[in-house]
Amino acid sequence: LKEKQLLLEVRLQRMAALEAENRRIRELLASAARIDDQVLIAEIIAVSQDPYRNQITLNKGARDGVYRGQALVDAHGVLGQIVEVGPRQSKALLITDPDHGIPVEVNRTGMQTIAIGSGDERGLRLPFLASNADIKVGDLLVSSALGGRFPAGYPVGTVYEVKHVAGEHFMEAYASPAARLNQGRQALLVWSEHFHRSDEHDDALQAPAATTDPAP
Repeated sequence: LKEKQLLLEVRLQRMAALEAENRRIRELLASAARIDDQVLIAEIIAVSQDPYRNQITLNKGARDGVYRGQALVDAHGVLGQIVEVGPRQSKALLITDPDHGIPVEVNRTGMQTIAIGSGDERGLRLPFLASNADIKVGDLLVSSALGGRFPAGYPVGTVYEVKHVAGEHFMEAYASPAARLNQGRQALLVWSEHFHRSDEHDDALQAPAATTDPAP
């Protein structure tokens, strides 16, 4: 009886995991239905074990139309962008990686700036803000179309701290990512308007990976 109980408990755990996964897939599909851009669901098949690199590997590649610089989102916000593309797989840099930068807009005011991955629990960093910048705790950051790499309007994060830099004429802010990083096994690849034409798509496959420079 104890063995049967153990077996049933293990099966129940597996069912709970499958139920949670199905819920996440439904959230992704619902998110895709609200998106006007072309999207493709990809499965996350590996996560970087390097503590200094926030990267994931996806089961979609060049044969699926994936290109370098392509935006990656989940049901809640921007996850990152593609930095390496193989025939059947690709690697994405998450927005919390210190080498990742994304143009963002403060949803409340329209102010444009850059959100850089902090590489740690702080999430996202907005450096070199003007000392009189209109930004405050609770502000929603959304992706900006500046640079043509990310589609505009996707949630990126929420500001949780704004502070003046001692001895400097600027301030910086920190934001928690909107995407559920390191949760779930699926994500959405989003095609930007900038890469819809085939000639631009081919150029994107050869383009260098984006870092903190928002220019394509």
